[in-house]
Amino acid sequence: MLNRIAAYSADFHTQLSELRRKLSPDGSVVSERGRQLTQQLFGEDLTPQQVVERICQDVRNHGTVAVLKYARVLDDPKTSEDTLRVPIQALESAHSKASKDFLGSIRVIRKNVEQFQSAILHKDVIVSDGRGTILKHRYKPLKRIGICVPGGAAAYPSTVLMTAIPALCAGVPEIAIIAPPTRFGAYNADVLATCFELGIREVYAVGGAQGIASLAYGIPEVPSVDKIVGPGNLFVALAKRHVYGTVDIDSIAGPSEVLVIADESTKPSFAASDLLAQAEHSPGSSIVISTSEQILAQIDLEIEKQLIHLERADLTKASLIEFGASILCSDERQLVEISNQLAPEHLQISVEFPDRYADKITNAGAIFKGHFSPVALGDYAAGPSHVLPTGATARWASGLSSNHFLRSYSEVEFSETALREIEPHITALANREGLTAHRESVLARFRTV
Repeated sequence: MLNRIAAYSADFHTQLSELRRKLSPDGSVVSERGRQLTQQLFGEDLTPQQVVERICQDVRNHGTVAVLKYARVLDDPKTSEDTLRVPIQALESAHSKASKDFLGSIRVIRKNVEQFQSAILHKDVIVSDGRGTILKHRYKPLKRIGICVPGGAAAYPSTVLMTAIPALCAGVPEIAIIAPPTRFGAYNADVLATCFELGIREVYAVGGAQGIASLAYGIPEVPSVDKIVGPGNLFVALAKRHVYGTVDIDSIAGPSEVLVIADESTKPSFAASDLLAQAEHSPGSSIVISTSEQILAQIDLEIEKQLIHLERADLTKASLIEFGASILCSDERQLVEISNQLAPEHLQISVEFPDRYADKITNAGAIFKGHFSPVALGDYAAGPSHVLPTGATARWASGLSSNHFLRSYSEVEFSETALREIEPHITALANREGLTAHRESVLARFRTV
């Protein structure tokens, strides 16, 4: 099932580069339906990047008219100004009809996430030398943020939890959620009930690039935000990249990924289930690496067994063939090296002594250690957000947290004595740079009128 690659083969680095290319959304691949919709909207073939640029610019220039034009073709022909915002009564009704078990689970998960996200929250720092110098580094929550919740092939109340709760912990007062107008998106009872449970009352039935542009530029029906977070398809990712600078964003996310490190202690059924869990996102990348050829073969057999029982078996299989790999390594050093090169969104260290690898691995969105820490634990309940860097961007990017909803700034306060003490050094640099007005702004404070 999985494409077997030998890490010590002559063409391994070529194969690894191709694998990494597949994991990075380059904006050049579009489905046949996507091509047809592009033709319908623009009368010509365009790349996804070009489509996104036109949609965002159109929304920026023409507001609601443009949003409705695209929403009616791409999402729901009945979309109107009156249907963009989901009525508060619909959220309240979904919550009142939700089962006690569902709401109970939401509350347990909320407690877990709040506990973790509050614990890691940045705190103000004061530095003082006791001689008239007071320096502060302070944090304030963003005023208004937008959250993108997918709703194409499945409903994701978990995304609401893993994005909104960190923002709430940071103290963000205004949260707006957009989701496509589908039974899995803005019209999904579980999504709406989760929003209501968290105190969120702003939900908009608009998705895709037009939804991102609405949040970034603002229209009468959807006030603009300061930051946009949350996952989405290729068009959403490219739209977030396009509006960055007008607003902040969390990341430009590609297909979901997992890299499993396996050894002789790994249960093949466990590893196979972790690989299948990401592949069912379709697209979703599932890679396993090991120094044991036997364990790789057993995991492959287990994938075949489990696959036939999955609801999304066909999509999952196609994803495994396109984005999956089984990599045989010569030694542990090579395991660590490949893991750091791939910089996966999720790293599952499914071995007897996971710290032996975890302490050497620098590039991963989130690390799941041991045989009883499946990635699904992070997806749904543990506490850290499941919004993580993909496409090898974990080399420099971090997963979403409560701190991403804070803006930091400094405060500087010097006494006259402290300013006199440091004045010669300011003057020296200002003279060297030729910025005499800077120098004089300090010296003026010591001249008598």
